[in-house]
Amino acid sequence: MQIGILKESDDKRVSIIPESVHQLIGDKNSLLIEKGAGEEAFYADDLYKNAGGTITGRPEIFSNADVIISIKPVKDEEIGKIKKSGVYVSSFQPFLDESVLKILGKAGITAMSLDMIPRITLAQSMDILSSMASISGYKAVLLAGTHLPRYFPMLTTAAGSIPPAKILILGAGVAGLQAIATARRMGAIVEAFDTRLAAKEEVMSLGAKFVEVEGAKDDKAAGGYAVEQTEEYKRKQRELIAEHIAKSDVVISTALIRGKPAPTLITREMVKRMRPGSVIVDLAAIAGGNCEYTQKDKIVHEDAITIIGISDLSSTVPGHASQLYSKNIMNYLKIFLKEGQLDLDFENEIIASSCIVHEGVIKYNS
Repeated sequence: MQIGILKESDDKRVSIIPESVHQLIGDKNSLLIEKGAGEEAFYADDLYKNAGGTITGRPEIFSNADVIISIKPVKDEEIGKIKKSGVYVSSFQPFLDESVLKILGKAGITAMSLDMIPRITLAQSMDILSSMASISGYKAVLLAGTHLPRYFPMLTTAAGSIPPAKILILGAGVAGLQAIATARRMGAIVEAFDTRLAAKEEVMSLGAKFVEVEGAKDDKAAGGYAVEQTEEYKRKQRELIAEHIAKSDVVISTALIRGKPAPTLITREMVKRMRPGSVIVDLAAIAGGNCEYTQKDKIVHEDAITIIGISDLSSTVPGHASQLYSKNIMNYLKIFLKEGQLDLDFENEIIASSCIVHEGVIKYNS
């Protein structure tokens, strides 16, 4: 089986690192790597060659590879260049835009969407969303520290004492928990809010205070995602969040609901109540943002507050992000690529959920 690794057009990460190339070759596959695919993540072409891969051009990969892998989908016109029997592994996010399904179907290929891997115990080692969210949570705290005109830790000096910064984390999923851990290591006082009551114990175990709103809708069947709440709950939520935001130096928001715009948690009025110089890092910018002022991939300043809306912070840590991504993909490939042969068993929940198009036939159900 020939596996092709594409160079990302607007991302410093690479989907497969040299170490994984060596493992894939050991499983009776051959690897075609686009020239310069890993250079921005500091994986030079020579490292891929030494691992047994072949460095080649993009057209050759489209023409010859049986399986093609990329982090972000290629342009629509390039999808048509993949050979009819080919398998394309990427993150298509069909829940945001189903038009990609028609393009994949017209190409007559099989499309495996990494973001559709179910969030179950058996698939944890394949979960790219969690891997990248962890990096985003870490980097969000560093960005906040860079833009905040105050210290994070408490300091006692000859010139007087400086109190620790107060940080509020909205959403205690993978990104939020990593943000809590990082902010605590940097000496800040941390509070966290989440609609999922199951997050309370994890938040407290990291040394943060859990901000709880009574009356949350049960979320046990949501597969690890937040669920839509009642209007009464949302009213209570807004009031309590507004109270805590006003006292915070930094707010990091991470709340996303799959297939829907990000919920608005931080209103303009809340921003106006914040202390001048405070910082908001909105990790939900990709879906419209949790803050009304957020602009995707921009840093804006409103009412002396800095609002950071960088949509993919994991790509700013390309070395380790690529390492984790590659490991996730390797674990995923093992379930349907065996001894150099393709084996798609649709009785397998992971394959059934993540295969959105099979040989041109759309399988995704919204």
